[in-house]
This record gives sequence, structure tokens and C-alpha cells, in this order.
Amino acid sequence: MPVANERNSFTVDDEARSIVGTRVFDAPRELVFDVWTDAQHIANWWGPRGFTTTTHEMDVRPGGTWRFIMHGPDGTDYDNEIVYLEVVKPERIVYTHGPAPIFDVTVTFTEEGGKTRVTMKSIFASAAVRDQVAEEFGAIEGMNETLDRLGEYVAKPDEFVIMRRFAAPRDLVFRVWTESEHVQHWWGPKGATIFSCTNDLRPGGTMHYGMRMADGTELWGRWLYREIVEPERLVFLTSFSSPEGGVTRHPFDEDWPLQLLSTITFEAEDGFTVVTVRWSPYEATDVQRATFEANRDSMFGGWSGTFERLTNYLAAKG
Repeated sequence: MPVANERNSFTVDDEARSIVGTRVFDAPRELVFDVWTDAQHIANWWGPRGFTTTTHEMDVRPGGTWRFIMHGPDGTDYDNEIVYLEVVKPERIVYTHGPAPIFDVTVTFTEEGGKTRVTMKSIFASAAVRDQVAEEFGAIEGMNETLDRLGEYVAKPDEFVIMRRFAAPRDLVFRVWTESEHVQHWWGPKGATIFSCTNDLRPGGTMHYGMRMADGTELWGRWLYREIVEPERLVFLTSFSSPEGGVTRHPFDEDWPLQLLSTITFEAEDGFTVVTVRWSPYEATDVQRATFEANRDSMFGGWSGTFERLTNYLAAKG
């Protein structure tokens, strides 16, 4: 029996034992393909709303494996393993998804006037298995929400988004993020230490900090708060700064945006907290936006190390 949804086109095909979803994204095919095959991007959109994904291995080639855990909003973890059968960049991916119920998936990427049509077809062992997955496990709505999140992610190519899930209540995570006595113990990438930190937590106030990197280099930074909704959201302009607190350019890259608009959200999920960080260039030139876009890997690495330190600090507070 056909199943339709206004956001995406879905069918449940009795003869083919399949569920098929299609969606057109306002983004070039190469970008959509890369976002689908890079663990750094996957972490920011894969899965239904409320889910987060931790990748342990992602080897996108025929015979390669993607092993990952999906963390449900109720705290339940779901182990997944994908074995790639065919990879034709940027046209097609074919893989087997497990564990039980095991099913085969073909994802095609078709260029349509600068946009990209994605068709995702999952084929199950029998119509009964397909019906169980579609009806009992909400596979269609889950696919729908996943494609919604992908659409949101690729819609803003000059925005960097990263998300992590922490085993701590939201109030605690918000305090640890906004109180100087906590920030100095975890803020910054691996190997960095905070030797100075003052925080005037109010719209118009600033957090000003000095950071010593692992190689001994000292950097100063500041946040200029624009919005504070405790314990839900922080919005601020972030930049490098002088020791006195004035905005300065990147010490090693003059084409880096002078300021970034930062939005941090804190979502409570049954004792856990999902933190989402959004960065975008603020009043930047085309050259600065291009430099920002070219440094996604560096931003991901820095935030991943910072999140790891935050995870450890929260566990110690636990």
C-alpha cells in the first residue's frame, strides 16, 4: 500500500519488498555526496530528530565498513553496521545494513539544474519484514526526519555545525559552559590550557580568555554575548582578541573572518544533554567566507578535542 508524506515522496512496494524515499536538495551533487560519505558531516545530520551518531569506523569503498552507534532520545544505544557493495562518486552508493533485520540499500544522487535529487531504496528479505520495519519501527518517518536534517545541513554551506550528546543534565552542562571556574578546566582543543578567564554573562557582556597551546603559543579570544536564554541557548560573536580585550585578526591567517556568529543550543533528553554548535562568518568578505569553508576539517578537529575534554570534565563532576 503506498505511503506518502508532504515533505518527501515515499512508497512501500509490496512486490519489491522495499521502501523508497526521494528528496530534492538545494545543493550541488558533489556536496550532498560528500556530506553522505564523510563521518565529520554524518555526525551532524544522520538519524531522526533527537538522535545522535557516534562513528567508530567509516571506510567508504566496496568491501569497506561503516560501524556506528545511534543514540536515541531516551538514552538507548543502537549498534549499526553497513558494508559497502558499490561506491560510484558522486552518483551511487549500494550497501548492506545490519544487524537484524538485514536489508540492502541503494542511494542515488541525480543532478537537476544545480540541485540534487536523492533516491534511497531499502529492500528487505520479505514483505512481512518490510511491514514490521515500516509500521512498528517508524522507518518511514525516521527516513523523513533524517532527510529533513540533511536538507537543513546542506542549505547553509557557509555554516559549520557540530553536535554532541553528553551524559549530564542540561542545567549542569549550561553552568559548566558559562561559569569561569568551570570553563578554564575544559575549554579549548587537546593540549590547550586556559591561564586567564573572565566572564560577564549578560547580553552585551564578554567572556575574555587567554589560552596556551600545546606548543607554548599564547592566544587570546573573546565572546561578545548577544542573547542568553538559560539553560537553552547562547548567541555571541566570537573572535581572536588582544590581551586587553579588543578584536584582532587571526594570528596566522589574515583571510580568516574577523568575527563568527556562534549559536550554542542545549537540549535536555532524559538526563542527557545534546549540545549543538553553529558557526557562521559575521559580516565577512567573499574571501573570508571561502577561507572559512576551506577550514571545516580544522574546525571539526578543534571542536572534537574540546568536546572530549568537556566529556571528561563532566564525568569527573558526575
